[in-house]
Amino acid sequence: MSTQASSLTDSISPRKTKIDLRADQSQKDLIDRAARALGKNRSEFMLESACQKAQEVLLDQVFFTLDEAQYQEFCDRLDAPPVPNPKLEKLLNTPAPWD
Repeated sequence: MSTQASSLTDSISPRKTKIDLRADQSQKDLIDRAARALGKNRSEFMLESACQKAQEVLLDQVFFTLDEAQYQEFCDRLDAPPVPNPKLEKLLNTPAPWD
């Protein structure tokens, strides 16, 4: 789990907000087995797992909003020539070991 996801769940101590959900018995059993495998209780496991998945979803978003100035800066950076990078140049010119 990423440090950022962990910090989201750790920073809420003591927890004051309750989240309720319904599951069938097989889902509950699966969650409990996984939580025990990690040495966690069901609540810890579910909260960490949900926060990690929420972060993945948000980080995978390809749509983002920018104001006019931010959009112009974004376009300027895309249009600018690449900055020389000798290490990348060397890597790209080095034959792969399997070649």
